[in-house]
Amino acid sequence: MRNRFAKVIGLLVVTVALCISGLVMAADAPPKGDAALPLTIKVGAIFAVTGDATNLGGPEYKTAEMLVEKINKGGGVNGRKIELILKDSGSKPENAISLAKQFIEEDKVLAIIGPSTTGETMAIKNICQDSNTILISCAAAEDIVNPVASYVFKTPQNDSDAVRRIFQVMRTKGIKKIGVITSNDDFGMAGGRQFANLATLAGITIAISEAYDEHETDLTGILTRVKSHDVNAVVNWSTVPAQSLVARNMKQIGLDVPLFQSHGFGNIKYVRAGGEAANGTIFPCGHLLIAEQLPDSDLQKKLLVEYKKDYESRYKEDVSTFGGHAYDALLILVEGLKKANSFDRERVREAIENIRGLFGTAGVFNFSSLDHNGLGLDAFEILTVKDGNFAIYKK
Repeated sequence: MRNRFAKVIGLLVVTVALCISGLVMAADAPPKGDAALPLTIKVGAIFAVTGDATNLGGPEYKTAEMLVEKINKGGGVNGRKIELILKDSGSKPENAISLAKQFIEEDKVLAIIGPSTTGETMAIKNICQDSNTILISCAAAEDIVNPVASYVFKTPQNDSDAVRRIFQVMRTKGIKKIGVITSNDDFGMAGGRQFANLATLAGITIAISEAYDEHETDLTGILTRVKSHDVNAVVNWSTVPAQSLVARNMKQIGLDVPLFQSHGFGNIKYVRAGGEAANGTIFPCGHLLIAEQLPDSDLQKKLLVEYKKDYESRYKEDVSTFGGHAYDALLILVEGLKKANSFDRERVREAIENIRGLFGTAGVFNFSSLDHNGLGLDAFEILTVKDGNFAIYKK
């Protein structure tokens, strides 16, 4: 009897212990769908820190590093810190492919931010989509999100909206006949197509359209051909260092017409490389570069000024719109994680797709299942270069 009684008591103790253990485990368990929840949120970042696109990737790398540090000091997201794995693509699509596969297959990241350029992004777009890995690109071409791929988003404004804003300015200046030159990479060629598609509707004639090698060091030849068509303005569409040559080469050959650049001109380093000739350049851009000039009533101003101050005090260099693209990519991912209250990729992806009214550096993001950029025409301000600095363009 004593042995039987002892066995019964023992079974009761074990049962109670298991029940208590089960309750504790249930309390600590991840949300449904997060059975293999890691201790950190792994995020891969692919930026062109070296190579032709270093003026894009350098600020993006630094911004991501700074912002993740700030997020983690504040407690992370949903109780987990972000483990950011930063990699340099060298501005090469083939490197971006290798890094994306490593992030997905070996590191098992929740999401990838970047790459810096359109070519790199297009190279890994299907890889991320096929593996159900969230990709928030820092590149601008509309081809990245048109057509929509459910796991792919981007933070820079659409190139078609940039073209529309340029045409608006041209109409006010009475410009009717233009020459368009582009770099022969994905961003440049995509911009060239947007000009060709939208020019007629805007009442603009493209007298000549030519592409140059992205590694070009002298554009006087192509600009001389543009000059021979008696154009009223020149448009250059690129993000590569060669865009700094355009103003100088135009001055050298006496091509004295307005110069318009793309939203890829948003780094003061391009202005400095262009020298005095860069003054007067007109281009569409977000509000970050003129943050202090915004009225205090502007709802975006506080975020812009804070980011600008943090970046410039830490890295001792001027902020650029490109660093802002990385800021927005992380901001969007964090907002998606919070809204999903989950670390499951599909839940986070769906939450990002339903983000509305999120203030970032590029504008106010309003995503949908049909729009994975989330920015409108109002995200752009028309800027110019005045005395070697960026300023709001005035008619």
